[in-house]
Amino acid sequence: MAIFEKHFTLEEARRELPWLRRQFSRIRELLGQLQQAQMEMARIQKLIRSNGHGSGHPQFGAQIGEIQKIVSAITDKGIEIKDLQRGLIDFPHWRGEEEVFLCWLAEEADITFWHTLEGGFAGRVPLTAEEEAT
Repeated sequence: MAIFEKHFTLEEARRELPWLRRQFSRIRELLGQLQQAQMEMARIQKLIRSNGHGSGHPQFGAQIGEIQKIVSAITDKGIEIKDLQRGLIDFPHWRGEEEVFLCWLAEEADITFWHTLEGGFAGRVPLTAEEEAT
């Protein structure tokens, strides 16, 4: 019995890669802004503790909201996000009769690995030449 509703062929998953690259590029940009905001918040807290006057606090709700929208857009397609910062993605896939994941990192040029549902990133196995040809 299938755990996931949506399953991707290798070809379908590969068609998502250009869009996913753009999404993760934006996520990295937003996370960088949030990191800057966190450092600014620490600076302001230090000023407050020393009775200094800060200029307010950084507004980062918009960045968080945008990240949430991107994450929803990805997961609504049936794609699993395993690590947001690294851009680690799993696509539910049928490998014969076995339900597995096609595994991809945003920095990789193509999908060339799969793993069992329990195997995770450490259990990645290269796709065979026959599988990659599809």
